[in-house]
Amino acid sequence: MSLGPFAVAVLVPPLNLMPLGLAGTAIAAFTRWRRLGLAIAGVALVGLLALSLPYVGGRLITSLERGLPLSPPADDPPRAIVVLAAEVEHGTLAPPLTDAAGGETDLGPLTLLRLRAAAELARRTGLPILVSGGRPPDGTTSLAALMAESLRRDFGTPARWLDDHSDDTWENAADSAAILRREGIGSVYVVTHAWHMRRAMIAFRHAGLRMTAAPVLLDRTPTGIASDFAPRLTGWWMSFYALHEWIGCLYYAWRH
Repeated sequence: MSLGPFAVAVLVPPLNLMPLGLAGTAIAAFTRWRRLGLAIAGVALVGLLALSLPYVGGRLITSLERGLPLSPPADDPPRAIVVLAAEVEHGTLAPPLTDAAGGETDLGPLTLLRLRAAAELARRTGLPILVSGGRPPDGTTSLAALMAESLRRDFGTPARWLDDHSDDTWENAADSAAILRREGIGSVYVVTHAWHMRRAMIAFRHAGLRMTAAPVLLDRTPTGIASDFAPRLTGWWMSFYALHEWIGCLYYAWRH
């Protein structure tokens, strides 16, 4: 089950630090516990500043990318490629794909990067592709259908199978495994971003598939140059994705 937007805002820094800081300020201003309120606001402010640094965000995100199974097992090489959906965008140009309700829907940049990597891997290995992604909450066409169309239209590579029901990584793995078992396939390449791969590993192993990681991008480990310590929006972006994934990994490990 995927976390809803409100659950993400409550659980995942740096989003949850903003209301925490406001709560601390309110406690300091309107209650007897001024010191407690100031302490809470100070912790939130320091956390927001720290997580905005590319050095911190980069270290957090590269910590997810260590020890991935990048080499196919010699005794059971992959026989298919599974590519996981990320996001869609609405009202875009380029031209957009049109969903069943007549609205304009196109795949987002993260999903397109994954499709490009999957198409390149398919050309190199000759393996068939399974695209995995259910219907977004505000759409009528599944991500898998949009991905299959983009693979054909933009990359000249067909998708053999569509998993168009899964709503999160856990279901991506379970539904993909069910499809591939009918084909006698138990070993696959999984294409997703490197920072998402660790959570995918837990899910695919639980589903009974032997996976080889085919990450879209392996991030640069910060070296500590001056620009790594200048607050940036990209620092918050990396910190959010990294902490979201680590929380997801802990939940999947418990669920496993």
